[in-house]
Amino acid sequence: MRRALLLDAPVDGIDAALRHHGYVQIDPINVCGRMHDLILRNRIVGYREGDLMRHVHGADAPLPAASRHAFEHHLPSTGILVVFTPDAWPHLLNAMHARTRRHGPWSGKLTPRERELEPRIFAALAERGPLGSDAVEDGRRARRFWGAATLVKSTMQKLFFHGRLLIAQRAGGRRLYDLPERVLPAEVLAGRAPSNAETARWETLLKLRQRRLVLLKRAELAHVEDLVQAVQLPEGPRLHCLREDAALFDAPEANGSSPQLLAPLDPLIYDRRVTTRVWDFDYTWEVYTPPAKRVRGYYACPCWPVAN
Repeated sequence: MRRALLLDAPVDGIDAALRHHGYVQIDPINVCGRMHDLILRNRIVGYREGDLMRHVHGADAPLPAASRHAFEHHLPSTGILVVFTPDAWPHLLNAMHARTRRHGPWSGKLTPRERELEPRIFAALAERGPLGSDAVEDGRRARRFWGAATLVKSTMQKLFFHGRLLIAQRAGGRRLYDLPERVLPAEVLAGRAPSNAETARWETLLKLRQRRLVLLKRAELAHVEDLVQAVQLPEGPRLHCLREDAALFDAPEANGSSPQLLAPLDPLIYDRRVTTRVWDFDYTWEVYTPPAKRVRGYYACPCWPVAN
């Protein structure tokens, strides 16, 4: 699994890591580094803190759309914010459209007050370029929004979920939004929306690329049966890997893999069920666990493999 997940053979750049894993999860909490930096530091030769965001958005100024090789958005079925490669965009379209039709304070359809504010936001972006929610003057507060937020922030957040705005840059972790045609190349935005079956296959393949050894539901297996190989654990569940990885799992165990601190959401340990069955290691990221129920603490990074 370490070899399949690039931990024993780091690649030379962010593009290579993204192509291998399909995406990298983003999390803003910074205790001993942000989640995406902790994930990539073990997989990319010479990786420095902040390299992923510089790769996605540029350093001092936003990258032009034609130069973008990655973008931020949410996994369709989970709402987790990740960095994708541009080929993911068409598979997000159906989920984006579905959000515009359902109610929800975070990502659902715009409320009447948000619809009234929408033209002002687009006019400001067209005139001034990438903007944060504090750049549009409006003193109203959002209703039923997760956490405290202004009406401008809730409107821009929903427009992002709907694919009508994209994150063009980050300033100290703060999102600056812009029009999609200024963030992604025109040929990417012009792509057709795939069928539901095509997107279901893509999502299952993405899960396999991200974790490399996974528990697949029956419906998921049906989407990718031609691409996977079963891996049967002794007295354990049947897992699946990509056929291209099968030789890595059959190869002799590497000698002397050096211990590494892993991100709490590292792909190697992301699925608690697989981690428990394969490694006999029970680990939970306890940021969202009530303090009284924590075993290791608010932010504990596993060391893998365990040093003797």
